[in-house]
Amino acid sequence: KSMIEREKKRIKLEKKYALKRATLLENYRNEENFSVKLELHSKIQKLPRNSAKTRIRNRCWKTGRPRGVFRDFGLSRHVVREMAHQCLLPGVTKSSW
Repeated sequence: KSMIEREKKRIKLEKKYALKRATLLENYRNEENFSVKLELHSKIQKLPRNSAKTRIRNRCWKTGRPRGVFRDFGLSRHVVREMAHQCLLPGVTKSSW
């Protein structure tokens, strides 16, 4: 449960600092002067680490499992399998060949 709450906190921080981070990164990429570039880089580093989009992990919304998550459903493979067997996912059938 604590990891799920931590993930929610990261999502909230990412939304809060998204615009500021994007403008700083854009200015950093377009800047030619090295000293100004260093100042911009230090400003980017002063932002919270958890406000970066790469820190957010896909998690199953039902169990909170971080691995084996289907993006289509937002569920982990275990839950997808169980729900497919119970016919709770429309259009999903057990494959056989």
